[in-house]
Amino acid sequence: MADFSFLPYGKQIIEEDDIAAVTSALQSDFLTTGPLVAQFEEAFCAVVSAGFSISCSSATAGLHLACAAVGLKENDLAIVPANTFVATANAVRYCGADVVFADVNPETGMMGIKHLRDTLARLGPDRKRVRVILPVYFAGEVAEVEEIYEEAKRLGAMVIEDAAHALGSRYQSKDGQWHIVGACDHSDLAVFSFHPVKTITMGEGGVVSTQNSDLAKRVALLRSHGIERNKDVFTNKVLAFAENGSVNPWYYEMTNLGWNYRVTDIQCALGMTQLQKLDRFGKARQSLVGRYRSQLSDRSPYLTCLKSSPHCKPVNHLFVILIDFEALGISRGDLIQSLKDDKIGTQVHYVPVLYQPYYQALYPNHPDLPGVRRYYDQCLSLPLYPTLEMSDVDRVVQSLKNKLEIQ
Repeated sequence: MADFSFLPYGKQIIEEDDIAAVTSALQSDFLTTGPLVAQFEEAFCAVVSAGFSISCSSATAGLHLACAAVGLKENDLAIVPANTFVATANAVRYCGADVVFADVNPETGMMGIKHLRDTLARLGPDRKRVRVILPVYFAGEVAEVEEIYEEAKRLGAMVIEDAAHALGSRYQSKDGQWHIVGACDHSDLAVFSFHPVKTITMGEGGVVSTQNSDLAKRVALLRSHGIERNKDVFTNKVLAFAENGSVNPWYYEMTNLGWNYRVTDIQCALGMTQLQKLDRFGKARQSLVGRYRSQLSDRSPYLTCLKSSPHCKPVNHLFVILIDFEALGISRGDLIQSLKDDKIGTQVHYVPVLYQPYYQALYPNHPDLPGVRRYYDQCLSLPLYPTLEMSDVDRVVQSLKNKLEIQ
C-alpha cells in the first residue's frame, strides 16, 4: 500500500495570517476581554445579518445563556431532537427544566415539523409547559425552521436554533426568499460553535445571535457574572454615586446570578481572520461534498448519502453516509477499524442523547424513537475539511467500496 498520510474526519485549518493575528493579540495590552471581542461581534453580525451577536466561551455556554435569557426554568419543558451532542439537552438541564426528546428523520438526522407535532401530541396537556424548542441543524443542513417557528409561536414557546453545524448555510422560506442562518428570521436566538472541527475555529468559542435587543442585553449580562456597569440602572445610589452626583468609576452591581462565559481577545483575533475565510472554506467543503456524492450516490441499496433539501444551500460541517450494516452483514466497529488501518478517520455523530446513562436514569419511561434509532444504527461521518484533496476523496471512496464490496 502507498505511504498515504492519515485523513482525520475533520480538522482545523490555521494559516499564516491566523498565527500573525494571534501573535499580535498576545503582544497587545489585552489578553482576556478587550477591543477585539467587540470587533469580532460586529463582524459576525455583518456575516449572518444579525442585529446583535454576543460571543462566549463555547457553544455549550451559548446554549446555556440562550436558555437562561428566555427565562427557561424549573417545571418548564424544552423539546430537543435526540440526535445531537449532549450539550443541547444539558443546557436545558442547567436551567432546571426538563428535556423532551423528539424523533428525527432517519434520512437527515434532524427533527422536522412532523416530529415536533408528534412530540407535542405525545405530551398532551403538558404541551402547555413547553417554553423552548431547540431545532438542531445537522452537518450543515437546516431543519424545517420556518414551520417549527410558526408552531412554536402558536404554542407560545421560544425557538433557539442550535446552529453549531450550520455557519454560512442558507435556507429558503415558503415565500421563496433565502435566509442565512443566524439572522434569526424564524427564531428568537441562534447559537454557533467555533470548535476546531467546525467550519471556522477560535480554538474554543461560540456566539449567540439575535434580532431582539432585550435578549441580547440579557445574554451579555449573564455571560459575565450577571454584573451590570450601566449607571442608569444602578439601584444602590449611595454606593454608586459620589456626593456631587458623578458615578463612582469603580462601581458595579451584580443584578443576576450569571457565569464567567466570556471569550478572550486571543480567541477573537483568530476568529476575525477565520471569519474572513468562511466563503473560501465553504466553497471548498461543498466541492468535496459534490465529489463524494457523485461517487457514492446510487451505488448500492445499502449505502446512501445523508439527504439534502433543495430548499437549503448548506456549508457542510460533516459528510455523513448511511450504511445498512445489518443487511451487509458487517460491523460498524470493524469497518471503522479497517478504514483506520487504511489511514482514514471516521466518526459517529451522535450517540443519541436519550441513550446516555444520565438521561436514561432521569427519564426511564421515555418512549423509544424509531427514527433516531434507525439513523444511529447506520450513520458514519467521512473525512471533510477545506484542505482535503479530491484525490483524498477518491481514496476514501475506493477504500470504502472495497470494504463494503460494492462497485
